[in-house]
Amino acid sequence: MPPAAQTGAAPAGTSCSSGSCELADVFQLYGEAYRRSHRLSPHQRHVMRDITRCRTAALGGHRAWCDGCGFERYNYHSCRNRHCPKCQSVDRAAWVEARTGELLPVPYFHHVFTLPHELNPLVQCSEPNQRALLKLLFDATAATLLKFGRGELGGKVGFTLVLHTWDQQLRPHLHVHCIMASGALGDEGQHWIAGGAKFLFPVCGLSEVFRAKYLDGLAELLAEGALDIPPQLAALGTPGCRRRLLRQWRTKPWVAYSKPPFAGPQKLLDYLGRYTHRVAISNHRLLGCDDGQVRFSYRDRKEGDRLKTATLPAGEFIGRFLEHVLPARFLRIRHYGFLANRAKQTQLAQCRQLLGVSPSAHRPRPVLGHFMKVRQFVMRLATMLGPHIGGNWLPQRGGSAHVVPWRVRMCRWMGLAPHTRSVSGLSRTAMAADRPLSLAVPSLSPHPRA
Repeated sequence: MPPAAQTGAAPAGTSCSSGSCELADVFQLYGEAYRRSHRLSPHQRHVMRDITRCRTAALGGHRAWCDGCGFERYNYHSCRNRHCPKCQSVDRAAWVEARTGELLPVPYFHHVFTLPHELNPLVQCSEPNQRALLKLLFDATAATLLKFGRGELGGKVGFTLVLHTWDQQLRPHLHVHCIMASGALGDEGQHWIAGGAKFLFPVCGLSEVFRAKYLDGLAELLAEGALDIPPQLAALGTPGCRRRLLRQWRTKPWVAYSKPPFAGPQKLLDYLGRYTHRVAISNHRLLGCDDGQVRFSYRDRKEGDRLKTATLPAGEFIGRFLEHVLPARFLRIRHYGFLANRAKQTQLAQCRQLLGVSPSAHRPRPVLGHFMKVRQFVMRLATMLGPHIGGNWLPQRGGSAHVVPWRVRMCRWMGLAPHTRSVSGLSRTAMAADRPLSLAVPSLSPHPRA
């Protein structure tokens, strides 16, 4: 994990004009200096490399052309890294659509469970600590809500948890958001137990149970020696001091939030979907990166979400962003109760039947689901064959290469029909995938076909 953020040495004369700055530009200008002066994990280096190369010739591309006038252009591939602010818009839309299809005709509640900031150094000390303590955050939250569901409602509740580790200024703020239906599935799935529309669970009770479950799990991990101890919390290394420090944390109020979403569950899903497939900051919030300084906008929650501008040294900005890079293959979206993956199909159908929802009312739109299936197939094939595959490009004629329409043949082989899509006056015949296989393209400059 990155140490306390320091200013990276900025190359002389490098800048990015206001209004056109992206995270990739910050990494391109100041990333190498930061890597030389800080110790980064291999995964953090991989994330920086992917974001820098995203939608550039380094990842290859494919060609779009107009059959009428002969104009053509190259479209570069995306990196598909879950930390990249430019990638996975389709995945994000598919996630929101899938969760929308699971909504029940009942009130919904938005819960938030937050770890005290005293635990931030322990979580960020190392990647194993991140993996263990963030998993414990999920487990403690889920156990708390399932316990209240059984105790207060007398059945099994269903909810989705989404992990956020940042605040608007990219500082560590470890919390999980939860969207939960107000109600529970009774024993044996024979009846639906309705919850309240304005009140579901007592917030003080949620906070106390969550705190107890998390600290019990933390004590077990410390007793097993499964965590690295940072210098700021060296007292956790000795049993006596450890018990005293845990007692102090048990007396501190832990923040829990529970209210109905102001504009309904759909708006809450849209809000959570903004960062389900990206991390910490979007490109539209970056205002400029000049003279070793990065400017970005943020909303000050203490002043009624007032929009402000913050300026950080480039090194500190990069350090703050890298603090939110999650361990590889760590799941930051998880489902529990009757929405758990192993039980969702049958138990969600039982809930709909008990609530009198017709099957056609929740049927998902087939277009995006079909899109995702095809994309996943192509991505698996691309992973096996590598980013550069021979035979996709015909020999150059007149100084330009031509793409063999292999995607049409692959669609026919799969029993699917290729489609032609118009984009700004151009037409493209391709399989419905946002990263089709092809070789790296020589340039981005459009030129007529030979």
